[in-house]
Amino acid sequence: MLMPLASSVLNKLPPMAPGVGGAVITGLQIMATVTSYAVETNPQTVTQYSKFVQDNQGGDEEKMISSMHGMIIIYLPALVVSVALENIFPRRTLASRFVIVHFIKRLLEVIFLHRYSGNVKQNLCMGIGVYYALVSALICRVAQQVTSTTVANVGTAMFGVGIIGNFYHHFLLAKLRMDPKKTDGAKYVAPKGGLFNFVAAPHYLFELISWLGIAVVSQQMNAYLVFMSMTSYLTGRAVSQNKWNRSKFSQEEWPLSRKNIVPFIF
Repeated sequence: MLMPLASSVLNKLPPMAPGVGGAVITGLQIMATVTSYAVETNPQTVTQYSKFVQDNQGGDEEKMISSMHGMIIIYLPALVVSVALENIFPRRTLASRFVIVHFIKRLLEVIFLHRYSGNVKQNLCMGIGVYYALVSALICRVAQQVTSTTVANVGTAMFGVGIIGNFYHHFLLAKLRMDPKKTDGAKYVAPKGGLFNFVAAPHYLFELISWLGIAVVSQQMNAYLVFMSMTSYLTGRAVSQNKWNRSKFSQEEWPLSRKNIVPFIF
């Protein structure tokens, strides 16, 4: 009874990357999904970029670079890989084009929108850059051609909402640092406007919506696992961001009732 039911459920799931290599990739993705939230909510293991960068201690001589250069290192390899695969292989998909658009947008924001105030470890940026490049390669290679208009429309709508919402909240963050009257000499001020009035990291929420849109048009389980691992990672960072905000700002500036990433829920 259970075996036929399980077989029926598995047959309805999107396909996974085949072979031993596919099994290894899937296993690593599941591991990342299971562990990333705990890593990012632990002050000792949270990924050290943005406001979570810690000063070099104990003789650590790891090279530091500007945050802007670090962000370029993080996003540029993924764009190069996805564009290369899009042109090398004849099978072009909607998902691969969305990946290209995503990383073009991120690089444009890094260069023209974001405002920076610190440094980041070069090796960390290189590691994240390799990860994003591998994710891009995976999606570009395993994504299926969209044959359903409904799937294409739903995925495109999600991706569009995610891209626009993410950009808007990045703009709100940048706008804070553009206005010296609002910062009043402070390095950080409590963000306001949009969904910042409800959660600590609305830009993460919309980024996840865009990754879900990519997964939908990919019609492939490993693309959904990319979304799930990103959810684990960014949700964990949103929790740490909210804790940081509560420790940095007054309750008037940042009420304790404000959620982490999903308004009114979490």
